Amino acid sequence: MGQGPLCAREPFGDHLEAAGHVCILKDASDLENSSEIAKLIEAESLEAALALHLYRGGRLLRGHGIPFGIIFGGTDLNEDVNHGEKKEVMGKVLEEARFAVAFTESMKEMAQTQWPHARGKIYVQSQGIVTGPNSAFNWNTFLRQSGINQSADNLHIFLLVCGLRQVKDPLYLVDAFSEWHREEPNVYMVIVGPEVDPVFTREVGARVKRAAGVRLIREMPQGDLHAALKNCFAVVNSSVSEGMSAAILEAMDLEVPVLARNIPGNAAVVKHEVTGLLFSDPQEFVQLAKRLVSDPALEREIVANGREYVRARHSWQAERCTYQNLIRTLEGSIQD
Repeated sequence: MGQGPLCAREPFGDHLEAAGHVCILKDASDLENSSEIAKLIEAESLEAALALHLYRGGRLLRGHGIPFGIIFGGTDLNEDVNHGEKKEVMGKVLEEARFAVAFTESMKEMAQTQWPHARGKIYVQSQGIVTGPNSAFNWNTFLRQSGINQSADNLHIFLLVCGLRQVKDPLYLVDAFSEWHREEPNVYMVIVGPEVDPVFTREVGARVKRAAGVRLIREMPQGDLHAALKNCFAVVNSSVSEGMSAAILEAMDLEVPVLARNIPGNAAVVKHEVTGLLFSDPQEFVQLAKRLVSDPALEREIVANGREYVRARHSWQAERCTYQNLIRTLEGSIQD
């Protein structure tokens, strides 16, 4: 394959470009059907493809004659598999794919249970994490832009980082957090993320406007986001479904405590009271958040354990090595 173009998704494209490949990044939501992929393949002389999400990305790659690999996203295994037609399509995608990558052993087991024929082609590679906070980022400016006009010294800011779509459930904690804010006006929750579902984004905006102590900030450059994570008190995840949350891992890498909803994808990386705190409902979230605020020793322990876990289990170099090796299997397909 050498210098030939390859269709991929970030951050995986970085790994492949480092090995000398030319990568073209496309969002599956911008491609309406398979014929658009066919035109892209012809126009760019694509030799191989790597898709994130077995259904949304994988279904577009079937039948084009170029070798491809798949990375499971999370909702493909947790949600789409429960829809008969989608499950059938995903099974056919796996038949054609040269390899598939799961972030965790449990995701691999779920996929193998649903599609036994793919047992020999599913690999496990956790997400590699590297963070780079923007040194020019100003936390006080961020707070003012968020409509928080208090001294940063007295605040406890909880950041919820997610794309604004229903599966991320950004409104799950809003009422409970607002009630806590009315008791303790120095606690705030700031929701940060891109508009993925425009209709749902409007709903989130309307709810947040009415919610005391909750703010909404649209998408930020990655360096600024990492700097915001580093400055906040804790990072929150309230998703209904996750494959592996990059925001959780980035928070751990930046030595920030994590409070995450107790779902399989989160519980795979957050060990309760060891690398973070897991909650099962909004009331438990508030209880645990209050405990974290009042117990600096617990905060220090969680932060130290989280950082050690990410450094040991989520190496960016290991991820790069895995994907470069897997892409070589696609090169072999081309040469054959």
